[in-house]
Amino acid sequence: MANTVQAKKRARQAEKHRQHNASMRSMLRTYIKRVIKAIHSGDPAKAEAEYQIAVPVIDRMARKGMIHMNKAARHKSRLIHHIRAMPAPA
Repeated sequence: MANTVQAKKRARQAEKHRQHNASMRSMLRTYIKRVIKAIHSGDPAKAEAEYQIAVPVIDRMARKGMIHMNKAARHKSRLIHHIRAMPAPA
């Protein structure tokens, strides 16, 4: 346990940062899941719209260091490949 004032402050800050990071990670996952849900619904227009909303969020999390740049690129690549593989609406 922290004994000094400085160590107590760092413990408080670490907890605050941990909670903020958890919130941001959860938000990222939610946006990705929304795209996946739209893909499974079978509507290419909706899937593309959700993808366009998710991309800036994914990029922002990568820029902030929440996830690695390569992981962000991998998510975007896989999502767009699934969207492009969807059959065109009849």
